[in-house]
Amino acid sequence: MAVLNKIRQRSLFLILIIALALFSFVLADLFKNSDALSAKSQNIVGTVNGTDITRESFLQKVDVAQRQAGASATSTQVMNRVWDQEVREAVMGAQFEKLGISVEKDQMKDLLKTALASSPEFLNEAGLFDEAKLNEYIANLKETSPAGYESWVNYEKQLANNALQQNYFNLVKAGLTGTLAEGELDYMLENNKVDIKYVQVPYTSIADSLVKVSKSDISSYISKNAKKYEVEASRDIRFVEFKEVASVEDENAIKTELTKLLSDRVEYNDGTKTNENITGFLNTKNNEDFINSNSDIKFDDRFVFKSSLPSAVADTLYNLNEGGVYGPYKDNGYYKISKIVAVKQIPDSAKVRHILIPFIGTRSSGAQATQTEAQAKATADSLLTILKSNRSKFPEFVTEFSTDQGSIENGGRYDWHAYNTMVPEFNDFEFEGSTGDLGIVKTMFGFHIIEIEGQKNKTKAVKVGTLARKIEPSDATVDKVFRDASSFEISAVDKDYEALAKEKNYTVRPVNGIKALDETIPGVGNQRPIVRWAFEADAEVGDLKRFNITNGYVIAQLVAKHDAGLMSADDATVTVLPIIRKEKKAAMLRDQISATTLDDLAAEQKKSIRTASAINMKNPTISGAGREPLVVGAAFGLKEGETSKLIDGAIGVYMIQVTKVTPAAPLDNYQAAANRVEQQKSNVVNSKLYNALKDAAAIEDNRAKSQVQ
Repeated sequence: MAVLNKIRQRSLFLILIIALALFSFVLADLFKNSDALSAKSQNIVGTVNGTDITRESFLQKVDVAQRQAGASATSTQVMNRVWDQEVREAVMGAQFEKLGISVEKDQMKDLLKTALASSPEFLNEAGLFDEAKLNEYIANLKETSPAGYESWVNYEKQLANNALQQNYFNLVKAGLTGTLAEGELDYMLENNKVDIKYVQVPYTSIADSLVKVSKSDISSYISKNAKKYEVEASRDIRFVEFKEVASVEDENAIKTELTKLLSDRVEYNDGTKTNENITGFLNTKNNEDFINSNSDIKFDDRFVFKSSLPSAVADTLYNLNEGGVYGPYKDNGYYKISKIVAVKQIPDSAKVRHILIPFIGTRSSGAQATQTEAQAKATADSLLTILKSNRSKFPEFVTEFSTDQGSIENGGRYDWHAYNTMVPEFNDFEFEGSTGDLGIVKTMFGFHIIEIEGQKNKTKAVKVGTLARKIEPSDATVDKVFRDASSFEISAVDKDYEALAKEKNYTVRPVNGIKALDETIPGVGNQRPIVRWAFEADAEVGDLKRFNITNGYVIAQLVAKHDAGLMSADDATVTVLPIIRKEKKAAMLRDQISATTLDDLAAEQKKSIRTASAINMKNPTISGAGREPLVVGAAFGLKEGETSKLIDGAIGVYMIQVTKVTPAAPLDNYQAAANRVEQQKSNVVNSKLYNALKDAAAIEDNRAKSQVQ
């Protein structure tokens, strides 16, 4: 009781102690993860010129873009695309705001009218754009589909934004002029000409091995040209892949299982408690049911020509008689046994015309299908009855009834096309029938009234029934791969990664220069989780992690972390080494050359004196040497008959002598040249203006920190 009383007396003291302890715990965690001190890094994806791009807004746009792209783009590709759009909007939006330009209601109407001028749902009976129909469409969308209305609003915003950008570009273009002085200069650069004699001592005359370039030389060059060698933060990793692939034993087991299906067999039926005779693939009469019950690939009921058979076994299969069987053989990740189910002579191409009558629910229906299936069939039957007695009405019926936009203008006709070009039901009618046949076929698009107008080149075709088993690893193989990966992962924690892999005969794959927003790891494809791990704040060089990939595992190790800044000397060597080597060779050549005339230099270096005529400054190219702007510039600084000192060119050291100067003939007026200069300036606005604005903008990319990628 005495102890309890003391605790009660000091309860306030204890509360303060506990509160301070909790506060210190939270504070320590905040300092450990400084981003937690501000929710900005989590809630702001990026900032452009002070304008924040919020996480919620960004991800909503990504979601819409992903649905539009479908499977054609990965999530990272979509996010990068949306990011580029957001940056562009922010950069350009700042310009629009400064200039006070916007898209007003009347201009928006004109934009929509232009954009939707060919959309049938917004045209009146005369084929002209009807604003009332557009307003009705938008009102209906707003009432019935919030998501659809939001997409429409975004569409209008995009139209407006595109118009604003074009207005902005036009304003800039309007401010660009070519003055008469600029026109005169451009004319003179192109038409002032000089002829020269020259001696070229190529840099290749000094062996690369004689030129020493140190790491400090490379570092010094990088520092002097810092802007060219700025790099993002990056990571280097290496990994060993453990693939779940079928072993030789697995493949043999699959072939054995497949082969057993060929022969008749007796099986005990637990339900009837009797033995049953099971007909094998060789003797079965119902090939479709047998294949669909026993194969990983369903029965294909189409006839095919030799060219459509697997190339490795095409000759063998094509030459089998009906009922003939071949296999097992390996094809495209499967073991297969194939049987020739039927043989037939089929045209390799056909020409038809048709009338498509859709019904509600068909794939092509859209807003055009107003009939039920029964009504559409009745329409098709009535048209067929008329056509059987009067085929001249076919073009008229195509125009009045058919909804196939791809053939209406051609009288419903599809000219000569190959077998299996059309959907199966359509294909079967046109290739298995005869020229002149007229009938109705139902497909996913509706009812087709088809007339076969011609067939060509009847050729042997075969219907092939194929038993297929996917070549997959067995459970035992999958278990072994898991054990091997786990064993390597555990052992690599305490042992040298490279040495351990070599000991186990595993291939180590290095991947260097991974950026924070990359998604692809060479060799294993889209592996965004690996990239995210490599850039985690607490990831240390030497850390290991296992990743599940398609059909296996990767054991990755973080090898190096490179901060944003200047490229390292090692990484820059490939591009910088040739530049410094050339500079050093130029200095070495100048040191060893004592000649001051062309003749002496040619004799000293055992080179010939060459000539070049009509050189101009606008296209600084020397015949026999190529593009040499410094040399050409030096030539125009000399008087006729004057000889230059040594000049360091692009591919060698030069000495030149001007033999003739031909000034451009003066013009009475340089307006035409000025107009060309203005056009040249205007031509680059669309391609270069935005990039210039973007380079000048303050852009903070927090996508990696905000974990949207």
